[in-house]
This record gives sequence, C-alpha cells and structure tokens, in this order.
Amino acid sequence: MKRDKLFRLSLAILFLWTSFALAAPAAMAASSTALPGSSLWEPYLQQSRIDLEKAASSPWETLKSFLPQSFGALVRQTASRYTSVLLFLTLTAVVFAVNYPRIIIPLPTGETSFTLANIACVLSGLLLGPVGGLASGLGSALYDLTNPVFAPECWLTFLTKGAMGLGAGLVAALCVFCGQLDYSAGALAVYTIRVGAAKCAMSFGNAFGLGILCNFLVCLGVLAANSAKDTAGRLLGAYLPVCFFVLCGFEHCIANLYYIGAALMAAAVPEYAALAVEAGVDLSSLTLAGAAANLIPVTLGNLAGGLGVGLLLWYCHTQAEKKTAAR
Repeated sequence: MKRDKLFRLSLAILFLWTSFALAAPAAMAASSTALPGSSLWEPYLQQSRIDLEKAASSPWETLKSFLPQSFGALVRQTASRYTSVLLFLTLTAVVFAVNYPRIIIPLPTGETSFTLANIACVLSGLLLGPVGGLASGLGSALYDLTNPVFAPECWLTFLTKGAMGLGAGLVAALCVFCGQLDYSAGALAVYTIRVGAAKCAMSFGNAFGLGILCNFLVCLGVLAANSAKDTAGRLLGAYLPVCFFVLCGFEHCIANLYYIGAALMAAAVPEYAALAVEAGVDLSSLTLAGAAANLIPVTLGNLAGGLGVGLLLWYCHTQAEKKTAAR
C-alpha cells in the first residue's frame, strides 16, 4: 500500500515537473521583455540556432532536430569527427600486422628475412607525416611486445621506426612542395590527385571485394616465393602475382597508403588543385575521411583474402593427410 502511494506521488511530481518544463519556455517567450536583465541575455537567445517560440509550441520537434536523421547518418557524423583517430589506429594496426608474414632468404653465411613492416612504416609517414611516424613506431613496438625476444628493445624499435616514418613523410613533402609533380606541366600532379580521389570515392563493397582479390594474389606470391629453390625463382614467384594485381586494379591497403597520401599532399598545393579541378577531378572525396573510408574496407578485404588462402591450404592438407592415412 505504501509503495502504491509512493508510486502515485512520484508520477504526480513527474507530471508537474514536465508541465512546468514545457510551459516555462512559452511564458518566457510571451513576456521576455518584462523580465529583469533581459537586455543582457536576449542577445544570446537571438544568436541561438533554436527559435524560442517554436521550442515552446513544439518541444518534441525541437528535440528531434538535435538527433541525426538515421543510424547511418549518426555513423557518418561520428566517423567524420574522429577521422584522424580512426586513420591513426588503422595505420597502427596495419604496421603491427605486416610484421608477421616473413619471407626467408638464404645466404651463404646463413639466412635473413624480408617483411613488409618497413614499407608500411614508410607509407604510414607518407600519408600522415608526423602522426604517421608515430603510428609506425607504435605498431612496430606493439609487435615487439608480443615476442619475448624483442620485448626488452621495444622502446628502441618505437624510436627507430617512428623516425623512419617521419623521415619518409618529410622527404615526400619536400618532393611535392619543391615541384617534383610539375612533370609535363603538372600532368603528373593531376594524375596523382585523380587516382587518390577515385580511391577515396570508392564504395565500401567495391573496396572490400577488390581487397579480397588483391591479397589472394599477394598470398599466392608469398607461397610461390617460398616454394622456389633459388633466388631467381623466389623473385619471379613474388613478382608475377603482384604485377597481376596492379594491372587488374585490385586494392591493397599498403599501396593505397602511398596513392592517397601522395594525392592529399599534391592537392594541398593550390596550383596542382586548380589544374585537377580544370581537368574535371572531383576533390570533395579527397580528405582524411575519404582516406579512412577506403583504407578500412580495403584492409578488411585484404585480411579476408589472406584468410581465404589459408583456409584453402588447410583444407588441401587435411584431405591429403586423410588419403595418406587411408592407405
């Protein structure tokens, strides 16, 4: 019984408070000039994006105006606000991941290995400059922390790989701003911007699908290189699949770090941007948000393509083992 009374009392208080909250703006709008100090706070109300009388007459519509039109719009608004953070995290993850695949190269004195880690560090710096250098250093240091052998030197890796990415960004900036893209009266700059803008304008599905096809070929190139018996065979086995995916126009996240980064830097030069606009290039998509919109699906597609090759090899080996056991 007491709980029922308490519940009714709570409802009554809530009803009164809601009524007051809805009626107060109307009362203020009706007699704002009569309130003391109105000359001080009325200019702030006039600069507000909300019409006080409209808010008083339809408070629900006013509240809805603060919300995005759809869930997709909410995602796009959030992504645009945190584009730099998302791109930084994406580059860090790419640098971390490409430390794992290694191509063993035998030498007369022993053997060494080749990875795409240094390439990823350089391209990260090309895309974001100092921030890209930080991403390359952080991704490499995180990889070292996963290996007990390299963990004690992770701080040194952070400094060296970060300096590598930063240096690459500075060299690329010098090339762009010192006129390297002036070749053929700026035609090279226009082509660079056109390629980067086209990649940034690509839809999620297209970027994801082309990323799958690309890394499928890249993984086949790694397998071919590891299967060869001499250096010439390894070089040829790695070269042909990569050459094929470039000719086909497939999407690779590491390659796109360069394409989009070079396009962004070229578009930052007013003369190059003007030439690109004259050539009919749409620069609206060539932003950091556009770069993230390309790199995220392409990276996911590359991961899916590599996973597909791994699953295919796993299935083939399990079938071979079953046949061997059956004999």
